Amino acid sequence: MALFLSEADVRQLLTMDLALAAVEEAHRTHALGRAVDVPRQRTRVPTASLHILQGALLDAGVFGYKAYTASREGARFLVHLFDAANGRPLAVLEADTLGMMRTGAAGGVAARYLARQDAATACVFGAGWQAGSQVEALCRVRPIRRVQVCSRNAEKREAFCRKMAGRLGVEMVSMGTAEEALAGADVVVTITTASAPLFDGNLLVQGVHVTAAGSNAVIRRELDEKAIQKASLVCVDSRATALREAGDLLPALEKGRLQEGQLVELGEIVAGIRPGRTDPGQITLFESQGMAIQDIAVAHRILALAKEKGIGQEMPY
Repeated sequence: MALFLSEADVRQLLTMDLALAAVEEAHRTHALGRAVDVPRQRTRVPTASLHILQGALLDAGVFGYKAYTASREGARFLVHLFDAANGRPLAVLEADTLGMMRTGAAGGVAARYLARQDAATACVFGAGWQAGSQVEALCRVRPIRRVQVCSRNAEKREAFCRKMAGRLGVEMVSMGTAEEALAGADVVVTITTASAPLFDGNLLVQGVHVTAAGSNAVIRRELDEKAIQKASLVCVDSRATALREAGDLLPALEKGRLQEGQLVELGEIVAGIRPGRTDPGQITLFESQGMAIQDIAVAHRILALAKEKGIGQEMPY
């Protein structure tokens, strides 16, 4: 019987360490030709939108999709898993927390391979729900001691800093300007819904790693072309997806200031096919748009734990 796992079930089972391991393995298998990933497809109507990502993990024997809707009421996420051998349904998972954690984990995996080993100070643009997983993942892979947070709403930003400081035991500092937030940062994370660049790319210093995780549509931009041009390594989770919806990269690609061949997939670095950071002075960039196989890999591991612990409800099919 297929299992239904609620948000509460997922929160009970999912940890950042699980998400990091699952996402890293998903990218490795993708680079080795053992995974299938289909870029996001969108259906829009005047009042709402439907987004679907689908893919398969061949060695795990599963395929599936994540579907989410967005409207004025908010967003709702579901992951559906199937047995790749016979197509039988395995599970349906409510995936708000799952998606948030896998997005943070993707940034964490990128930082593991691209940020300097001694990175201790981070700058985060954004103080929403997604920002928390980015900070947590970063703290799991690098010795982060201080996080400088910049966002539009000072009250929300300060509340976020208090919450994350208590949760992770690192110094969280609320910053009013981009210049203040970037000062001394070894890692910069952008996780917003901005439609215009958040800072002047000339402010990026040698040796910094940037994870840009909010620009997953043509209309969204977090980085300017100066930031793109300063990066000696531009990493994406998927070239196919980046070429369709990486709002940060598309202007530079359109103008010929960035070439498709320059884009390195994260899985290629994880699998050792292409190098990651090769010099402490490099500026590296990871553009994260999200992949179905990230959700599927995390969901597959959650399902195994749920069966082991007897968690979830059997579905009537």
